[in-house]
Amino acid sequence: MMANKEDSSTRLTGSESSDPRKGRGSQQDGRTTGSDTVLSPCPEEEEEEEDGDSMEESEPYGLAEEGEDDGESGMERRMDEREEGRVRESRKRRREREPSEGRATHSSSSSDEEEEEEAEEENEVEEDEREVEAWLAADLRDLAAPAWRAVSSLRQREIGRGAQFVRRACGARGLVQRLELQGSLEQHTGCVNTLHFNPSGTCLASGSDDLRVVLWDWARRRVQLEFDSGHKSNVFQAKFLPHSGDSSLAMCARDGQIRVAELSATQRCKGTKRVAQHKGAAHKLALEPNSPCTFLSAGEDAVVFGIDLRLDRPATKIVLVKDSNRNIGLYTIFVNPANVHQFAVGGRDQYVRIYDRRKINESDNYGVLKKFCPSHLVSSETKTNITCLVYSHNGTELLASYNDEDIYLFDANLPDGAEYSRRYKGHRNDVTVKGVNFYGPCSEFVVSGSDCGHIYLWDKYSSRIIQFMKGDRGGVVNCLEPHPCLPMLATSGLDHDVKLWAPTAEVPTVLKGLKEVIKKNKRERDEDSMRYGYRYDTQLLWFLMRHRRLQRSRRTEGEVDESWSSADSSNEEDMGPDSMQCMSS
Repeated sequence: MMANKEDSSTRLTGSESSDPRKGRGSQQDGRTTGSDTVLSPCPEEEEEEEDGDSMEESEPYGLAEEGEDDGESGMERRMDEREEGRVRESRKRRREREPSEGRATHSSSSSDEEEEEEAEEENEVEEDEREVEAWLAADLRDLAAPAWRAVSSLRQREIGRGAQFVRRACGARGLVQRLELQGSLEQHTGCVNTLHFNPSGTCLASGSDDLRVVLWDWARRRVQLEFDSGHKSNVFQAKFLPHSGDSSLAMCARDGQIRVAELSATQRCKGTKRVAQHKGAAHKLALEPNSPCTFLSAGEDAVVFGIDLRLDRPATKIVLVKDSNRNIGLYTIFVNPANVHQFAVGGRDQYVRIYDRRKINESDNYGVLKKFCPSHLVSSETKTNITCLVYSHNGTELLASYNDEDIYLFDANLPDGAEYSRRYKGHRNDVTVKGVNFYGPCSEFVVSGSDCGHIYLWDKYSSRIIQFMKGDRGGVVNCLEPHPCLPMLATSGLDHDVKLWAPTAEVPTVLKGLKEVIKKNKRERDEDSMRYGYRYDTQLLWFLMRHRRLQRSRRTEGEVDESWSSADSSNEEDMGPDSMQCMSS
């Protein structure tokens, strides 16, 4: 679809034309959900004059892309007809292989049957198209007018009124639509599972399945420091501790260890020390915004540890996440940036749980302050997991990505059980423990990778896809790390490199091929949901076999001391069938 051509029969729009700054309830499954929550813009934003000099030359959209453009629509029609063409070609070859007398005898009847079959197939294809378009359109809203205009902003900066120029430019939709690949950073020999910029944005840390951590001078695309993490299995996360002068790097991995690396000013690693041990894989760490020595960790053993590097024994168990006396293995954790006493976790069920460290009482609702979950997933037969969640810049919103489902935005200030306020569709999150993030200084956009190898960026308020980029040759994008102060993005996935993106394209994206990719993702997701039970049975079998091995090991060797001070006490048996971050979650 081109911005200057609209077709009311094919254009996908939201169910209402509301100001995206007002939090009206969205239409979900035919009913109004959410609440009258006001989604306020960044406090620093001010109204700018309407010069008509916006960088956005084409209108972004949800699914309805370049539908009226001759060249683009022709390409899409050819892609849509490929599947039908294969069926017709197969029938044609079958008829050619038949004996000539058989064709003469049955030509009339077979021709009628083929026409009926073709008509039925065409009807099915059209019905599928309508269903996908209706599914996508259900949660879309109208895009707001551009809040940032290049020429007027440059003019204001020239006369000394551009104190917020860079900040506003980083959150400009016109620049997001111009993101393109700048290059890659190549040093790892395994999948790159984690990326993190230091607070100033001058250095980028990456960790990999090769058990190495690399610190990059990303601007010059060269390695500053490379060192052995000390872990025995896939490194899942490596983060600079804030206000540490980039001298402390916290890490977690599949071996369950939480380690801290001490870095010198001479670009040397003094060593790594184990500070905590989970009895299962540890996927994520949560930093406290202003603390150089305290952070949280979460593991598949359902335990949340509080780490304080000032103590002789740094690790303290904060909570064991449970529901109905069942431990909930954790994949993700995040501290509220506006209230460091609160943190949110997600894992092997459908609930986002928020805790307050000052009020945890495991005998009262298992210590949970509040829980959120999309209403249609509460009683869903599919075993949905949360692979990643993050707070917005001001702690008022929570973004959660669900395994082989969609991405949901919750208002963190609403009471327990509140419905989601936004839903983001089109990507696929099944093969790996996929990440999700906000993009922009005021969390203006939502960014996620996908099993199809693409990177998706949605406008947060309208839920419309505004950018769509091919991000991984291996087929899966897992990590997305926005730069802290520049309009730039770093990504990684199954490929062994790190990719850098910046808004240098001359014209905005046209979202080429988006419609076909979304349809393919939706079709594959629906097909896989039909056979989800087989995957669950495999995981259950692995758990029982592992439990038997542990029992035999304890009988023969005695109990193993897994105190934090034992550097080699990582539990190798906790590495299940998903022994790599880049395998199925």
